[in-house]
Amino acid sequence: MTTFRCRVAEWRSSSLRRVTSWVPQWFPKTAVVSGPQEAAMAFPHLQQPSFLLASLKADSVNKPFAQRCQDLVKVIEDFPAKELHAIFPWLVESIFGSLDGVLVGWNLRYLQGRMSPVEYSIAMEFLDPGGPMMKLVYKLQAEDYKFDFPVSYLPGPVKASIQERVLPDSPLYHNKVQFPPMGGLGLNLALNPFEYYMFFFALSLITQKPLPGALHIRTSDCAYFTLVDRYLSWFLPIEGSVLPPLSSSPGGPSPSPAPRTPAMPFASYGLHHTSLLKRHISHQTSVNADPASHEIWRSETLLQVFVEMWLHHYSLEMYQKMQSPHAKLEVLHYRLSVSSALHSPAQPSLQALHAYQESFTPTEEHVLVVRLLLKHLHAFSNSLKPEQVSPSAHSHATSPLEEFKRAAVPRFVQQKLYLFLQHCFGHWPLDASFRAVLEMWLSYLQPWRYAPEKQAQTSDCQPRCVSERWAPFVQENLLMYTKLFVGFLSRALRTDLVSPKNALMVFRVAKVFAQPNLAEMIQKGEQLFLEPELVIPHRQHRLFTAPPFTGSFLSSWPPAVTDTSFKVKSHVYSLEGQDCKYTPMFGPEVRTLVLRLAQLITQAKQTAKSISDQCGESTPGRPFLSWLGFCSTDANGCYPANDLDEMGQDSVRKTDEYLEKALEYLCQVFRLSEAQLAQLTLALGTTRDENGKKQLPDCIVGEDGLILTPLGRYQIINGLRRFDIEYQGDLELQPIRSYEIASLVRMLFQLSSAINHRFAGRMAALCSRADFLGSFCRYHLMEPGLTGRHLLSPVARGSTVSRARGPRLSLRFLGSYRTLLSLLLAFFVASLFCIGPLACALLLVLGYLLYAVAMTLLTERSKLHQL
Repeated sequence: MTTFRCRVAEWRSSSLRRVTSWVPQWFPKTAVVSGPQEAAMAFPHLQQPSFLLASLKADSVNKPFAQRCQDLVKVIEDFPAKELHAIFPWLVESIFGSLDGVLVGWNLRYLQGRMSPVEYSIAMEFLDPGGPMMKLVYKLQAEDYKFDFPVSYLPGPVKASIQERVLPDSPLYHNKVQFPPMGGLGLNLALNPFEYYMFFFALSLITQKPLPGALHIRTSDCAYFTLVDRYLSWFLPIEGSVLPPLSSSPGGPSPSPAPRTPAMPFASYGLHHTSLLKRHISHQTSVNADPASHEIWRSETLLQVFVEMWLHHYSLEMYQKMQSPHAKLEVLHYRLSVSSALHSPAQPSLQALHAYQESFTPTEEHVLVVRLLLKHLHAFSNSLKPEQVSPSAHSHATSPLEEFKRAAVPRFVQQKLYLFLQHCFGHWPLDASFRAVLEMWLSYLQPWRYAPEKQAQTSDCQPRCVSERWAPFVQENLLMYTKLFVGFLSRALRTDLVSPKNALMVFRVAKVFAQPNLAEMIQKGEQLFLEPELVIPHRQHRLFTAPPFTGSFLSSWPPAVTDTSFKVKSHVYSLEGQDCKYTPMFGPEVRTLVLRLAQLITQAKQTAKSISDQCGESTPGRPFLSWLGFCSTDANGCYPANDLDEMGQDSVRKTDEYLEKALEYLCQVFRLSEAQLAQLTLALGTTRDENGKKQLPDCIVGEDGLILTPLGRYQIINGLRRFDIEYQGDLELQPIRSYEIASLVRMLFQLSSAINHRFAGRMAALCSRADFLGSFCRYHLMEPGLTGRHLLSPVARGSTVSRARGPRLSLRFLGSYRTLLSLLLAFFVASLFCIGPLACALLLVLGYLLYAVAMTLLTERSKLHQL
């Protein structure tokens, strides 16, 4: 560090010498500067931050990571904000990577304490909310510096809205958009240091591309995931208040944060708040006069940045469906005012449509981080004191932090999370990775799991009863429970429930919704929504007002109506629009889907048991020598249709348990009777045949054979049923398997073909003999089971194989990895007993001859009994 400070001091003195050397002769001698600060004041264009930045960039290439962080800590402590603001954008980009994903920075998403403990601890200490980097942020925040952030890297809906000259609905962008001058390129946001830092931190989760070998890294062990958890715990504290910013100098006063402009009164966090668009049009820049609101400006900014960067992704149709007629009218007036002010037409709606429909596919890591955010927000909101939870407890004496706790989820998170979940439910692949989305959804649906009071577990391990205290949450998040449940049903009906991972997901959802009293709360919410609306003029008018844009033009109206039915309807209409067609969760349509799911669960249980029985029959009966490769491999062996076959009997047991409990929970929630399940099971033909095996897929007989019905295609796609497929061709010409050496198999086929071609007559003569030698040759040279094999082609059904193959030698078993490994193992064991290779080979041949003689006698005896 001493070397670094000396280098900067040398640069300062050299720049000072250069400044004094070219001072013009006519310049007064008294004006000659005598120090670096005076030089900077006299010649602003020769300030030293460029030298500091150049030194840090050089060190980033030449010095190790630990030394660079030590230098940065010393620079943050020693240099004033006037010099540090020039290195701040470069430092943020060097840590979190570039916005285009080219530079990876410190690679926090894949930095783990187990793999790189030194780098991990240094990075976590430097980026800690109480660490040097945040101290730099507060240092610059006190001087009110602004940094440009390009709009082109914002989420698709926000970017398209700003490019169309329409202010987004989040206060995060208010009074920050900088339109380019004539001929300028791109739009920028003028952000304060804390916002700039958090924008980069949040977007690095999305912009940074995954590394090739990062598939086996646990997200919860990475530095980025840990930092998110620390930032949430620091700025959204569950206990106590938000800690004040760190002091910029030892013993000095803490820098006062810049006021939130425009500030939003915390009393307006309820259903109706100030209209952002209208406030932007009238250029209101009033600052909140309440100094207590400065306590949580960082908390509010952090939450808004995380929600905007991680959840604000959806299509234009979904965006338009959210808007009310009042909001659309206001947007139209705003477009006209902006267009007339700038003397240029607004961006065409067709281009906006293209911009809004940018493809966005969240990753599993992204979903896990969002789940962490939701879990912490539930704990944060539930940390309200009991006397402050009810609306009647609102008073001017309530602190801004308590008001923020009450409004964090419904005001900032609910709407964008619903759209994000809808996007995931509709676009996520139908595989086991959907478990991450599922657990995120279930975490949001159960805020009582993160309440400070813990309910006592019952002695019989029954699920805990959901308290009536949570009825308002369930009702005000009705679509989260009902419509997303229907979306999950549609996914479950298209997945392979025989797979243990898919069965576990169905079990998890059924278990959550089967919690006592939860179904009754959901049903009560649906009744409140479906009840007829009373004809009250002002209430009927306010019903068609979406929360994101209501407020200032309604300020002269009466206070918010506390009617529960109105709240439920306002929630549904604000998320789905006025023309939504609500499908009740306990209505006949959804009940039909649940019955179909119950049928598939029953089928999947029987399929899993059939697979288990087949594996149990085939494994014990397989000879040991067939594993060694001395017996012919079954060419018609079944291949796994799902991961159940590969995971063994334990997976069969787990799948059966998951499906059994899921069916039980679904019957509890939707009140299904055993008679209904039995009737549906028989209707779909899920009974077994005489041999106890699964029937063929559902088919009808046509002119050319069997034709699959839609049900049969569904059964095959989901692995519920399948045809017994047999290989009908020449066993020597069947495809090379994964356990065979391709080049060796081809060479052995050519060798055996040459031998068969040359000695075909002699082999036929030997096999035609009636003595033991003829039986011995037939056992080795004749293909077993060839005669009487029926072709399964629907075009030539019923015909038999007319082409008879003569005796031939097959050496393909020598091309198997198992055979070669067995031979090597035998030679290795023989060498331990001082048996040479030649003697070992003779012993192997002798042992096989004895085995072949015994098998020949057994085969001939079985033929005599068949006759």
